[in-house]
Amino acid sequence: MVLKPLRELTPTRIKRAGRRALGLIKSAVPRGPSHDFIQRFRDRPGELYAAVIGGSKPLKAEPGYIGLQSSLCKQVHFSLDEFRYWSWAIGDRPRLHRKLWEWFFVIQTLFEHDMLRAGRRGLAFAVGRERLPALFAARGCEILATDLATDRAMSDGWIASGQHADGLAALMDTAVCPEADFLRRVTYRDLDMNAIPDDVEGFDFCWSSCSFEHLGSLEHGMAFVETAMRTLKPGGIAVHTTEFNLSSNDDTLESKGLSIYRRRDIEELIARLERAGHRVAPIDWTIGEGFVENVVDLPPYLLDGHLRIRISDYDCTSIGLAVVKG
Repeated sequence: MVLKPLRELTPTRIKRAGRRALGLIKSAVPRGPSHDFIQRFRDRPGELYAAVIGGSKPLKAEPGYIGLQSSLCKQVHFSLDEFRYWSWAIGDRPRLHRKLWEWFFVIQTLFEHDMLRAGRRGLAFAVGRERLPALFAARGCEILATDLATDRAMSDGWIASGQHADGLAALMDTAVCPEADFLRRVTYRDLDMNAIPDDVEGFDFCWSSCSFEHLGSLEHGMAFVETAMRTLKPGGIAVHTTEFNLSSNDDTLESKGLSIYRRRDIEELIARLERAGHRVAPIDWTIGEGFVENVVDLPPYLLDGHLRIRISDYDCTSIGLAVVKG
């Protein structure tokens, strides 16, 4: 199969179209936290999506190659046909939400590295209630899905928040993958990301979605990414997303429950991975000037979707990293 790159998109064009469609005033879209602006559209997420991106159904029968690299969450990605395609493939409607972007980033990266086909073996860390195992199984992959043991997840609050998988039943979605195929290709086991067992190995790919920032500290998360490479075959690929600090490269939040990574932390992690012989896909550090990138959602997070949020004292988004094992 020969994959052809798509034409380059223009974020400025998307931003201007969004302003016209929503009838905004001629002045610039407000920058920074703005509940007034957010509340205007919180009940119209579909209209907001259509105005900024245009359309919702994918135009092609199969996704294509877009040359996705490591990147910050960016509005321009939401206008891609590939984003629409994978959103519907996992049974979700296309939305301007960074969590949906994280799943898109994982899926599209694995697709472009020829991992989503029969014979490939994948490993999911902190899988929660993701539909990705079902999607990958539907495309022929064998998946080991892992998450914290139930007692640990309960004490840490993941069960109460509905973000924990305690077995295959929590991951099965027959609209994404037929039950027989899912049960034949997906298995589950408890796993602590801070203590990956030595027998978890030999995979073609692994992934985690906004998980390693919860492992106890910045160092715990970086150590996990390094250790997770041991689970892969040479040439295998790891894809991870995490919280990224847009406000500062000096101060940040670091706690047992949540740590927010700065650019310097990510650069240190990359240096450690490269010293170990792995190859990290180059990072697109540009923040973007799109319509939605000008808005920072504040607690209690009023929008159905958002790309930028305030956590503690910091404006944050998601970042995705792709690492090929040396």
